[in-house]
Amino acid sequence: MPIRVQNDLPVKEILEKENIFVMDENRAVHQDIRPIKIGLLNLMPLKEDTELQLLRSLSNTPLQVDIVFLAVKNHVSKNTSANHLNRFYENFENVKDQKFDGFIITGAPVEQMPFEEVDYWEELVEIMEWTKTHVTSTIHLCWGAQAALYYHYGINKVQLDKKLFGIFEHKVMNRKIPLVRGFDDVFYAPHSRHTDVPIEKIRADERLMILAESEKAGAYLIMAQNGRQIFVMGHPEYDRVTLDQEYKRDLSKGLPIEMPENYYPDNDSTQKPLLTWRAHGNCMYANWLNYYVYQATPYDMVGTPDFH
Repeated sequence: MPIRVQNDLPVKEILEKENIFVMDENRAVHQDIRPIKIGLLNLMPLKEDTELQLLRSLSNTPLQVDIVFLAVKNHVSKNTSANHLNRFYENFENVKDQKFDGFIITGAPVEQMPFEEVDYWEELVEIMEWTKTHVTSTIHLCWGAQAALYYHYGINKVQLDKKLFGIFEHKVMNRKIPLVRGFDDVFYAPHSRHTDVPIEKIRADERLMILAESEKAGAYLIMAQNGRQIFVMGHPEYDRVTLDQEYKRDLSKGLPIEMPENYYPDNDSTQKPLLTWRAHGNCMYANWLNYYVYQATPYDMVGTPDFH
């Protein structure tokens, strides 16, 4: 799939070296089609890493995707330059009158704080409410999923005894739903979080459907409103070395951290981590783009999506 990005986005060169078809703005204007318009609210501290991971994940269908990066205004990023944000990111105020085919709200390293104490919580609430009327389908990732389940459905997160950290086995619970089409009965996905949303509370809400879960990691993939809202409790977009970098970063800071589970061969952190989740991550994003975005959105963005 051609991914449309700004001409000079730094990760564009990396994607091209990986044989991912990246179309810049100059070429895109000559295409006589309406690309799928995806908004990406990037709340992660290392924004360029997240850009690269998610653009890789969105590049596995023949659809043309136009990416709009958004950042919250009520937060000063310490790990991404102001120049990068000013050049490649929009504020919500500048796009709130537009309609989007799809939208992604990432995780954020604020999970141990009460939602209301996060400095951009009110802005995020405004964006989450806006997605109900301006977006065909929204994916919420990790803390973004916890925040959305709290805001939309009143289910609060709980603190875990220790960080859930590693690659965990999951099973598909409802194979008839297109979002998990092509999944194996058992698959793996990365998790890196200190909090969880209790699975029994999700099961008790008839508006929510659990599509995949894990004995150890709990609910993983949840859907509502026939696909207009999707919640992913882990990080299927993570690179091979993301957990390795987190682990070694925390060790260097003297923070209490255990080795990520089911990640290093023979639990030897000097060895190259095994990549065991990429295929299912790519499959999920491709299914989302195809079944819940492309096939559901009217060409002129007018009308109510129908996922039946």
